[in-house]
Amino acid sequence: MKKFLLLPAMLPATAWAQTPGDSGDTAWLLTATALVLFMSLPGLALFYGGLVRAKNVLSVLVQCFAIVCVVSLLWVIGVYSLTFAPGNVWIGGLSRVMLSGLGDTSMHGRIPETVFVMYQLTFAAITPALVVGGFAERMKFSAILLLSALWVVLVYAPVCHWVWAEGGWLNRLGLLDFAGGTVVHITAGVAALVAALMLGRRDGFPHTPMMPHNMTMTVTGAGMLWVGWFGFNGGSALAADGHAGMAVLVTHVSAAAGAMSWTALEWRKYHKPSALGIVTGMVAGLGTITPAAGYVGPGGALLIGLIAGLVCFNATHYLKRVLAVDDSLDVFPVHGVGGILGTFAAGIFASKSLGVFSGRGYAEGMTMAHQLAVQLLGIVSVALYAGVVTWVLMRLVARITGLRVTAEDETMGLDTTQHNERGYDLQSL
Repeated sequence: MKKFLLLPAMLPATAWAQTPGDSGDTAWLLTATALVLFMSLPGLALFYGGLVRAKNVLSVLVQCFAIVCVVSLLWVIGVYSLTFAPGNVWIGGLSRVMLSGLGDTSMHGRIPETVFVMYQLTFAAITPALVVGGFAERMKFSAILLLSALWVVLVYAPVCHWVWAEGGWLNRLGLLDFAGGTVVHITAGVAALVAALMLGRRDGFPHTPMMPHNMTMTVTGAGMLWVGWFGFNGGSALAADGHAGMAVLVTHVSAAAGAMSWTALEWRKYHKPSALGIVTGMVAGLGTITPAAGYVGPGGALLIGLIAGLVCFNATHYLKRVLAVDDSLDVFPVHGVGGILGTFAAGIFASKSLGVFSGRGYAEGMTMAHQLAVQLLGIVSVALYAGVVTWVLMRLVARITGLRVTAEDETMGLDTTQHNERGYDLQSL
């Protein structure tokens, strides 16, 4: 339809030249940017906030809010440049420090680079915010801010460059990761696991019940995540076209399948389906379809979602016991395992030979065996890199600020001890 619009042809050539790219694509990406930011604030903040105990709800909300602020500033200062500016196979250069040289330049001839900068900023912001769930209710606020700042520079930026920047080594190999299976979910999931292992368990875990204090808040946040994820995956097409439409469709299908798969398993095991189960299954379906969203069709998405619910359900229930780890809000079993599963599944269901399950196909010239080998290489290399660097950063932050609050502060709750406020002032009611 946009081809038939006459208004641009009637405008002076100089005026039209000041707005590079396609207006429809730009409008969609601006919308997608708002949707992804909506995932972090308030979506993820509310989702996590409801899952902790009442004495820590405000601390989680503030952590998510502050991380978005810190990452936004670092993105402008230099992280965008390290991620997407021309560099080498490992890291970007410094030509976009302080976002210099943007002007009216366009990306792929379709969207202004300024819009691309902001869209990618929202991805960088939500990734360390996801890690919060691994150490919720026991880490110092100062340590969280320092760790998040260092982590987005030394983990997120290099991995994102490897996978999504032209010239990145995994990009050159043909890794299929449409919207962040490796870049977002594996890095965040592995980082959360490492942080949880290094911090140790919450006082009283697992013998003391630590139930979510407000499932209404969590379900509300989950709904916001579902809506925002359309921008996360659909916007990654960088165009308002059928590719984006298919990404949105398969995202929705996988989320619904993951929710129902998890619910069925929980119903069978515990005889009652829970609100926590259905929303966690939904998130598992969303996280697992993310790397494959641009490459598979609805049939593939249905199978991916069903498998995501099955695998992440069992990971949540059994993996934590095997590892004896207090990953407080199940970041690794849901996001980490989901990211691994989805990245591998992209190498299967992207095959055009699968008929109804077919999508856009493999990287040029690849067979299924070759593509799966590249997918496995991406999974292992990203997981190892994120794990090792997170461990080093945790040791560094421990020396600078210390990591964990005191036992007394943990008992009182982080709302009071870290922020001198309370999430709920029940005495005034």
